[in-house]
Amino acid sequence: MSGAAAQAYGLRQRRLAGRVAGGGIALAVLLLGDLLVGPAFLHPADVLATLFGGGNAADPALHAIVWSIRLPMSLMAVVVGMALGLAGALMQTILGNPLASPYTLGLSAAAGFGASVTILTGFSLPVLPQLTVPLAAFVAAAGASLSVAALARLRGVTPEVMVLAGIAILFLFQSLQSLSQYLAAPEVLQQIVFWLFGSMLKASWTGIWIAASLCVVAVLPLLGDLWKLTAMRLGDDRLASLGVDPARLRVKVFLSVSLLTTAAVAFVGTIGFVGLVAPHIARWATGEDHRLLLPMSALSGAGLLVAASILSKLIAPGAVVPIGIVTAIVGVPFLFGLILKSRSRFW
Repeated sequence: MSGAAAQAYGLRQRRLAGRVAGGGIALAVLLLGDLLVGPAFLHPADVLATLFGGGNAADPALHAIVWSIRLPMSLMAVVVGMALGLAGALMQTILGNPLASPYTLGLSAAAGFGASVTILTGFSLPVLPQLTVPLAAFVAAAGASLSVAALARLRGVTPEVMVLAGIAILFLFQSLQSLSQYLAAPEVLQQIVFWLFGSMLKASWTGIWIAASLCVVAVLPLLGDLWKLTAMRLGDDRLASLGVDPARLRVKVFLSVSLLTTAAVAFVGTIGFVGLVAPHIARWATGEDHRLLLPMSALSGAGLLVAASILSKLIAPGAVVPIGIVTAIVGVPFLFGLILKSRSRFW
């Protein structure tokens, strides 16, 4: 590479890195806005004083609202949004499909079924009963991911086989979800449906730490494979010519995607469109270099979900609309706008 070409490449990389930094700043602004909005109609100055002052001992109610309700909800939205954004970007890479998302392989439907069965049966863990539903969702999603991986290994780990296996798993668990709802009593059915809508209202510090830890465990093994993921966009033949086994890489990435998706849905329920839209925003901003694409996908996913959290509080003053409904309503026109704006750069 000539000196001029190297200089131009370095300038371009710095410009793209600046966009990633800008995404981080935008997320911080949205996060602050989410903390200031809520059904309790608190004054922004009181919220900021309680937040940055470490709490207001003179007003325990204000302290409880900010530190036990609003902050966990906002941080959970960040963690879940990052997990969905990363999972969507990785899924679209290994499947070579712009419509791929964490829900393509039925993992979200499986998690929903696990949670539905637990709510339907009333089963509760003797220790830490608040983790019963998340653990059931985790186990079901893990079982679905192992099923897809096993089917793919039997028939060859190709994008087509993985998509077909995932669609089969998706329809299976959606049917089982419907069956559990059909069998549920009205009051139990309400709990199941509310969980399937996706909501941050049950966010807790314990859930945040567990979900964040799962995300770290999922991402760390892929840090040395970023250049391989970028090369995968050129096709399996090109990747194989570089000495990389595409099938083995797909299985590795798929297991990470499964863990990310499970971390996202186990505590807040199913949330659509974030994992589909966020990678396209990141790709439009940074291109295909996964060293930048993945961080930008995480920031885009978190930003979308935090923005949806703000809207969920503003739609019905004094109440909080389930965030999964907001992402579905807003996600469709947003995706259409992205398609029209990006044109040929969409994929």
